[in-house]
Amino acid sequence: MKKITVKDLEYISLGSTILGTGGGGDPYIGKLLAKKSIEDYGDVSLIKAEELDDDALVVPIAAFGAPMILVEKLFSGNEFYSAFEMMESYLGRKIDAVMPAEAGGLNGVIPLAVAAKKQIPIVDADGMGRAFPRLEMVTFTLHGISVSPITQADEKGNKNVYDTINNVWGETLVGATTIQMGGSCAIGCYPMSGAQVKKAAVHGIISYAQVLGEAILNAKKHQKNPIDSLIEKADAIQLFSGKISNITIKTEGRWNKGLCEIMGLGEDSGSTMELDFQNEFLMAKKNGKPVAITPDLIVLIDAENAHPITAETIQYGTRVIVLGMKADEQWRTPEGIELGGPEKFGYTEKFVPVEILND
Repeated sequence: MKKITVKDLEYISLGSTILGTGGGGDPYIGKLLAKKSIEDYGDVSLIKAEELDDDALVVPIAAFGAPMILVEKLFSGNEFYSAFEMMESYLGRKIDAVMPAEAGGLNGVIPLAVAAKKQIPIVDADGMGRAFPRLEMVTFTLHGISVSPITQADEKGNKNVYDTINNVWGETLVGATTIQMGGSCAIGCYPMSGAQVKKAAVHGIISYAQVLGEAILNAKKHQKNPIDSLIEKADAIQLFSGKISNITIKTEGRWNKGLCEIMGLGEDSGSTMELDFQNEFLMAKKNGKPVAITPDLIVLIDAENAHPITAETIQYGTRVIVLGMKADEQWRTPEGIELGGPEKFGYTEKFVPVEILND
């Protein structure tokens, strides 16, 4: 069992933003909430899924909504504790551990705040190994685990509990009320037994996020270039180097949708790249041809400081590096591609692994 300290938050939040593939929300507010909670209640125990009792109750706690909304509409923190407490009340038993629903950005660190305050461990696992824009897009769905009951709370004190007929309906109904709540809220979802977590989750994701964050922030201590260090630890492929030449983005419902255009520099001079996103980067095309496709990860990195850039914070003129990373193997199965692959988002292209596209 490992303890997560305030110092670890810097690494985990940075690594989570990398795994967020442009989505998941800026982790800054989540990091502040987790820092305050750890300072008030003590370090958080990080446990492996195999350390769970088979009958333990584990609940993912997450922020839900459009990341751009969070630039102006901040979380109070209380909504996450409300979602947790509502789940315990509805199920009539104590929650033994929390976990992230997704590794990305804000949602990679928010459960740490809940774990610290409730004095319970956090499981070193999630349901994606990255971030995805829809509630049903988790490995739990691939294993037939229900999203329900879902608890929902906003910063104003509004609360809902849903029991939906399937996971897609969970997305539909919670998404609809989230818009009425101002575009963001907190949820508890996919309550699972320890046995289910062992079978269905993506394992080791919080530790992995910390490794990625350390690769960037500690690179200079080891006389390494931060971007080279990240590429090595993430087993990533550099897809492009250039400068942001145009960005179009709009909020539709609870999603940020848009296109990021990049003008090539250096060895990519004379070439262009387009990143298509819906909260997360889903398709990267170099000179019109795909070089990375969902569910593989597409990561936009600031070339000056090696920090990841979320879709809602892209700025014209920024010099960037685009990386491609392999998705967890569960996403590369036929079932995983059907749930989180290009056709799910309306693309005509078929999924091809990033390492084959760039061979």
